[in-house]
Amino acid sequence: MAGSHALSTAFEPSSIAVIGASDAPGSVGRVIFRNLVEGGYRGTLYAVNPKYGSIQDHPCHRSVEDIGRPVDLAIIATPARMLHSVTAQCGRSGVRNAVIISASGNALERRIVETARETRLRLIGPGSLGIARPGSGINAALTRIAVKPGEIALISQSGAMCSVVLDWALTNDVGFSSVISLGGTVDIDYGETLEYLIHDTQTRYILLHVDHIRNARQFMSALRSAARVKPIILLKAGRHGRSDNNAADADNAGLADVVFDAAMRRAGVVRVQNIDQLFFAAKALSCGFRPREDSLAIVSNGSGPADLAADRAKDLGTGLVGLGSPTVATLERLGGRERHSHNPLDLGGDASAQLYRDAILALSEDAAVSNVLVILSPHALVDPVEVAQDIIDLAAQVRLQLCCCWMGGGQVAEARALLARAGLPVFSSPEAAIELFHNISRFHHNQTLLLQTAGGGSAAAYRRTGGARVLIETLLNQRRHILSAMESKALLRSFGIPVTHTTVARDATEALFVAEQAGFPVAMKVDAPELASKSESGGVRLNLNTAESVWSAFHDIVDAVRLRHPEVQINGVSIEPYLYRPQARAFRIQVHRDAIFGPVISLGAQDASAPRTFALPPLNPVLARDLIDSAIPAAAQGPRSQGGALNRAAIEQVLVSVSDLVCELPWVRELAIDPLFIDGDGAIAADARVVIDQGLPAGSDRYAHMAIHPYPLHLVQDWKVGDGRAVRTRPVRPEDANLVLGFFDGLSAETRFMRFMEELQELSPALVARFTQIDYDREMALIATTIDDAGAEHMVGSARYSLAADGESVEFALVVADDWQRHGLGRRLMGALIEVARGKGYRNIFGDVLGKNAKMLRLMHGLGFLVQPHPEESALRRVVKVLHGK
Repeated sequence: MAGSHALSTAFEPSSIAVIGASDAPGSVGRVIFRNLVEGGYRGTLYAVNPKYGSIQDHPCHRSVEDIGRPVDLAIIATPARMLHSVTAQCGRSGVRNAVIISASGNALERRIVETARETRLRLIGPGSLGIARPGSGINAALTRIAVKPGEIALISQSGAMCSVVLDWALTNDVGFSSVISLGGTVDIDYGETLEYLIHDTQTRYILLHVDHIRNARQFMSALRSAARVKPIILLKAGRHGRSDNNAADADNAGLADVVFDAAMRRAGVVRVQNIDQLFFAAKALSCGFRPREDSLAIVSNGSGPADLAADRAKDLGTGLVGLGSPTVATLERLGGRERHSHNPLDLGGDASAQLYRDAILALSEDAAVSNVLVILSPHALVDPVEVAQDIIDLAAQVRLQLCCCWMGGGQVAEARALLARAGLPVFSSPEAAIELFHNISRFHHNQTLLLQTAGGGSAAAYRRTGGARVLIETLLNQRRHILSAMESKALLRSFGIPVTHTTVARDATEALFVAEQAGFPVAMKVDAPELASKSESGGVRLNLNTAESVWSAFHDIVDAVRLRHPEVQINGVSIEPYLYRPQARAFRIQVHRDAIFGPVISLGAQDASAPRTFALPPLNPVLARDLIDSAIPAAAQGPRSQGGALNRAAIEQVLVSVSDLVCELPWVRELAIDPLFIDGDGAIAADARVVIDQGLPAGSDRYAHMAIHPYPLHLVQDWKVGDGRAVRTRPVRPEDANLVLGFFDGLSAETRFMRFMEELQELSPALVARFTQIDYDREMALIATTIDDAGAEHMVGSARYSLAADGESVEFALVVADDWQRHGLGRRLMGALIEVARGKGYRNIFGDVLGKNAKMLRLMHGLGFLVQPHPEESALRRVVKVLHGK
């Protein structure tokens, strides 16, 4: 079953049983059964209801067990009180998948899930609207709306949202490849559904409405994989929490939403904020509208509408492109009169169709302009239909992405309909048009973030984590969860983050000696780990220059904290050299553990009221720069009166090191570096606080706490072949593109053919990206490299697997450089790859090998693979190794 997805029987069923089918007017069973009959379902359709002998000319069975043969998909449309018994019947009769339309309580849900798992029955729902696959004649949904075939897949937990989108789609002539209402997601959820759609040839675009997420790792992994090949538009509900929540809950909801937004940026999807934007984006995708940059020009026949559009663009950060001098000169002469030509461009209220055409043609000659918003407002001397027809003609001639806004009502209705029928996005308000530009063009920026592979730093940094692990395990054995400033800084230092040297004094006399040793001036801070803010508690004194001031400060600090927080345990006072860096900028880096997405890193100014920007680890320098650009406006990064431009490299390095720390240390629940000083000399953490807990259960994946799998440094291995040459095997990284190209160029024609099973002369950029930009949660690529006498790295072998369509197996590929064959390299690579796949819990690993590739077949046999005939190609052999189960 490696060739078909595990959910193919649910979404491409050869047989469907409607349990609760009915002829009763207004009943759920009647609507769904009628939709299947009228939709032209081409498989075998069964009606199940003991009250009827036949329904709509179909024989009716008393129960699903009476059908007497397995059924791919059951639609359960019975009352909630019958759900458990009907689910049990489905399991006993061999039904593979069931969609539960009725809603149910938590206790009943648990019973249903337990019963289904016993028989491997897969469930969608409860509370699902159903599913539709119009291209296959399947409309098993509780809707009276006809669903047209198309290339967009709609996934939602909310049946109401599905109904709203379907109603809108019918009005706007938008079709769907799939409509999947997940309901309560007690079993099949977003992750598995997205995995199915990755392989679905009918789907080119995905609309996703998200309510809540049960499995962040699976969701993010599937979302990122799908977004690599299919644009995804996502709408998230509950951005500000429920209306009956208290203020604290609302704050948490707001924080959760910015974390979700950060996750979506890393997933490469377009997130929209309301239903209108979702509709507009869906329509734009179905029309093939794909603006590639934020560089936008606006053409209007009035300054008011143009300014509205420009204001909204500025609000969203969408750039209005600066026009080149030749373009400006051309525009100034349009219509035979002088005009003020800038962006946005006002053609005047009486602008003719010809004037619109000339302006757009002039803009198309400007290489800086990629997108044009054309605005028209009704005017007695303007024919909206004539202008619309000219725009339609131009759209086929110019390279520009055109979007239209015909403002008004009845006077422009015909023209707006004409544009829509031609496949051009058309709106009635400038703001809506700008929001579409912003949302769709942002897709390309998020795609850049999606392709970044991060985490793990260097092998040397990974090896240094041993000391940090010992420190944390020691503290947990002592039942301690909050680290002191000195312990927190030690943890940071182990990951290469510069920190101030800190020593804790237990009394005032010890403080004098510590201060003398540190050297004046010094800073003193209370050592009370339970305090979240030392300064607000009166526990900080800075720039102390004498022994007398240190003596007084010790007592002042202890007395002030005891007065404000008598319940807090004070261990003493920490003393460190006072940092005098007048040109430094102070920042605050924090880590908290989100309930859904795990560790989250935030960056902002030291001021507690300053806004923070969030990112999901792992980070690399590119992702760290994106976080910096989001958190710190460009104007604030430049020179200022008391210092120079922001030392971006220093803050990038700290952010990447913090990311490495939270990746490798799942025990860290909270971390705060406050302040982090950045200046021309670099970065230094003046204070830090870390909170830990027990982390992951024993036996867990080492990165199970992460929503995005980091670079797996623990898989790096150094070894030697029989003749003594050193080899390193390691997971591939995006920056290995040149290594992969050099390796491919060095392969003989025969070896290339054995690997790719075709005469491949070169690797396309898309293939190179596919080989080097991978999701380590779903696939793995191990490369073998050597270092030559000049210190250059060369790739000499590769073994990789990718998740098969069934979701339980992985398919491998192996290739070794010609002059490195017969040295055990292939066996070593495959052995390591097999262990990774086994550790991930996959059931089988398989591959296709040419029947004449005797060397590969011998290797596979020696590794315990079973060599079988290929199910489709007689020239191939299918080799399979069982990793788990039978």
